[in-house]
Amino acid sequence: MTDTLLGQAVVYLAAALICVPIAKRLGMGTVLGYLLAGILIGPFALGFIGQEGGDIMHFAEFGVVMMLFLIGLELEPAHFWRMRSSILGLGSLQLALTTLVLSGGLLLLGLGWRGAVAGGLALTMSSTAIVLQSLKEKGLGSSQAGASSFAVLLFQDLAVIPILALLPFLALQAGAGTAPGEAPALLAGLPVWVRAGSVLFAVVAVIVMGRYIVVPLLRIVTKASVRELSVAAALLIVIAIALLMQLVGLSPALGAFLAGVLLANSEFRHELESDIEPFKGLLLGLFFIAVGASINFKLLAENPGTILSLVLAIVAVKAAVLIVAGRLFQLSFDQNSIFAIGLSQVGEFAFVLFAFIHRLGIIGSDWTDTLMAVTALSMTLTPLLLLLNERLVLPRFGIRQEEEKAADLIDTEHPIIIAGFSSFGATLGRFLRANGVEATILDNNSDRVDLLRKMGFKVFYGDATRLDILHSAGADNARILFIAIDAPATVASLVATAKKHFPGLKIMARAGSNLDAHELIDLGVDQIYRDFLDTSLRAGVDVLSSLGHRRYSATRAGQHFMKYDEAAMQQLAPHRHDESDYISNAKELIRLQEQLLANDRAVIHNQHDHAWDTDSPVTAATENFGIGKGPGST
Repeated sequence: MTDTLLGQAVVYLAAALICVPIAKRLGMGTVLGYLLAGILIGPFALGFIGQEGGDIMHFAEFGVVMMLFLIGLELEPAHFWRMRSSILGLGSLQLALTTLVLSGGLLLLGLGWRGAVAGGLALTMSSTAIVLQSLKEKGLGSSQAGASSFAVLLFQDLAVIPILALLPFLALQAGAGTAPGEAPALLAGLPVWVRAGSVLFAVVAVIVMGRYIVVPLLRIVTKASVRELSVAAALLIVIAIALLMQLVGLSPALGAFLAGVLLANSEFRHELESDIEPFKGLLLGLFFIAVGASINFKLLAENPGTILSLVLAIVAVKAAVLIVAGRLFQLSFDQNSIFAIGLSQVGEFAFVLFAFIHRLGIIGSDWTDTLMAVTALSMTLTPLLLLLNERLVLPRFGIRQEEEKAADLIDTEHPIIIAGFSSFGATLGRFLRANGVEATILDNNSDRVDLLRKMGFKVFYGDATRLDILHSAGADNARILFIAIDAPATVASLVATAKKHFPGLKIMARAGSNLDAHELIDLGVDQIYRDFLDTSLRAGVDVLSSLGHRRYSATRAGQHFMKYDEAAMQQLAPHRHDESDYISNAKELIRLQEQLLANDRAVIHNQHDHAWDTDSPVTAATENFGIGKGPGST
């Protein structure tokens, strides 16, 4: 059954649907779920798929190309230019040091110097797909670790060009003949300067197409108002650029990224993202499954000590080099550990490089098979290492050390403690300070704490769920603990600790959703603030006012809606574990709420509420006080 395309599709999709939800539920992330799915259905476990996994790998690698295109869409050219020091500095440092150390290790293991250099260059590559997807799932894409990882990965993509050019020279020096496929068929037999010119031409062609062809083409397509054509146009852009890059021997992912950067400022940015995203997600999942299925467990069973030792040694060496590079670029401990462990695997492009190196005769088949197995195992190991770092290393050696140091610095006590100082907590803190009320602020995001301190806020780096931190923050004498933390599990832990050890402390909390609010009600928190409610109602009031409703009437309607909705939230909380009961009660409460608001509209209120429909209070106040008037104003 699995010999057919439909049979293989059923196997791949079923494995993903079974393994990925289990991995997510265990906190391992989707990447590890896909890898485990590939191992499970691979030729060395259940055997549902065999050698065709290698062919699927080539097809699935296109998901990496699409991912780089989407990343480019989110990165404006000006921002890309500002990153040049990280890309060139951190990227070149990692590539040079890692290649030097790994080549030396391979040389000691018996490879000739040419094979050691070629193998070291291939092993230096890291997995763009695994690193960026894992960081995105953990919400670390915009952190220092995420930005540094992206810079290194982008430099590695750039380095593919000279690496591919260098390998044939190593083969010639080794006395090997010219291998088939060492250059793109289009450029085979041409002089070196012609090949170099074709590379430059391809890059310029991508820039010109992005500016003068792609955007006008998309405008024509969108005028047709056919959704399928928009999707086809988006796919055509990515595939055409990837093909052009491949024809001249460049990385298709690099070309797609460049095209994305050029289109980042266009009016079609968001439409392209929505069209490409589903294909990218499916192909990346297929790619991870193919990696898991490609692990040669037969070779691992024959030489377990050698293979596992090589995997651990390479991961350790790459992580050590990255830690040194991260420290030189002033990454904090927690950001540096994420950066180092995240990039410590061998990347998917190593499969291509090792196959090329083998065809050139630089490394024999035994070493090639071994290093390919090491590559696949290291990729599988990375999500697990990131999970261990998050659960075991950072709480003990990263965050805790800095928290204890921060706790020693909490030398002031205020009546209010704010736990979590992201957008919600920061707005609350600024409002209180503007009204003469100081608060003790705790946050466990080191990057945010550094930024807020530079902005003038006295923020302490600490985990508010720890009892000693709360004591140091003055919870014994404080009146209010306001919890503005995003993670519901952390909020629950903090509420339990505060209620147990500080019964006189009034707890107020932010909720990100109605379900989070229900959880807080169960925990005994009375004053809950859903951060979307006020903003949504303020937008609703503005919409009504723009449609001609009186500002006073619209504001009153918003206040009544909030009162009814708060009451409904309390009534729905006991029913949230029974979906049918919850839906039934929610429908009834919504009907009752709409009826009450309709009755309120029927009542004649103050006939002079048109006074609310003047200019904004700020404008009125400035005019009343003569602010902004000229010298002759009265």
